[in-house]
Amino acid sequence: MTSQSPRPSWKSYLELCKPKVVALIVFTAIAGMLLAVPGMPPIGLFIYSSLGIALAAASAAAINHYIDREADALMDRNKHRPLPQGDLSSANVIVFAAILGVISMALLIVMVNALTALLTFLSALGYAIIYTVYLKRMTPQNIVIAGAFGATPPMLGWCAMTGELHPYSLLLFLIIFAWTPPHFWPLSIAKRKEFAKVGIPMLPVTHGVEYTRLHILLYSLLLFIITLLPYLTGMSGLIYLLAVVPLGLGFIYFAILMMRRKDDKTAMRTFFYSLMYLTGVFIALLVDHYFKFTL
Repeated sequence: MTSQSPRPSWKSYLELCKPKVVALIVFTAIAGMLLAVPGMPPIGLFIYSSLGIALAAASAAAINHYIDREADALMDRNKHRPLPQGDLSSANVIVFAAILGVISMALLIVMVNALTALLTFLSALGYAIIYTVYLKRMTPQNIVIAGAFGATPPMLGWCAMTGELHPYSLLLFLIIFAWTPPHFWPLSIAKRKEFAKVGIPMLPVTHGVEYTRLHILLYSLLLFIITLLPYLTGMSGLIYLLAVVPLGLGFIYFAILMMRRKDDKTAMRTFFYSLMYLTGVFIALLVDHYFKFTL
C-alpha cells in the first residue's frame, strides 16, 4: 500500500501570492488611481485595474517562491513556505503563476489599456526574473535597483485611469523607490546571518552592519526631502505637508536610534515603522486630494 500526499490546499496557493505584500502593492496602486482623477474613478475601470495589477503581483510572487525554493528551505523565516514544506510541487507553482499572469494581462489589455498592461508586465518581469534570478545574488545594491520594480504600482494605477504617465505619477514612483532601501535594510540587518548562509549579498553581509545603518540614515534623509516634492510642486497641499513632515522625522528618528542602540530589536522596530510610514504617506496624499486647502 502506498500513501498519497495530501492535495494542496487553497491556503498554500494563497501563501504563494504573498498576500501582505500584494495588499501593499494594490493599496499604492489604488492611491495612484484616486489621485489621477478629480473625483471618483469609473467603478468598472477601477475594479478591473485593481484586479489586474493584484493578479500580476501575485503571479510574480509565485515565481519568486519557485526560484527561491532552495534558499528558502535554509532560512528560518522562509522554511515554512509551501515549496520547502512540500505542500506544493514546482509544477503546481509554475502553472498557478502562469494562470494568474495570463488572466492579469487579459484583464488589463481588454478592460483597461495597453500601456498599463505593458508597464505591469515589465514590472512583474523585473521583480520575478531580473531581481530574483540576477540582481538579488549579484550585488549588495540589489534592493536599491529592485526598488524601481517595486515602486511602479501607483504609477500603474495612475496610468490605468488616464492612459498616460503623468509627472505626478513619477513623484509617487520616486517616493517608493527612495523608501525601499531604508525599509528593507533594517530587516536585512536583523536577518543578516540567514542571508549570509544562503549566499545572498545583502548590504550588511558584504559591507557590515555599521555601514548599512549609516546608509539607512542617509536614505531616510533623502526620503524626507523627496516626500516634500508633492507639496512643493503643487500636487498636494497643507494637509499632506502637515502629515508627511512628522512621519518623515519619525523615520529619521528610528534611523538614528538604530545607530545608537545597535541591536536587532531596534532594527525590526524600524522595519515595522517603515510599513506604517508608507501607508501614512499615501493616506495623507489621498486625504489631501479630497479635502485640499491652501493658505
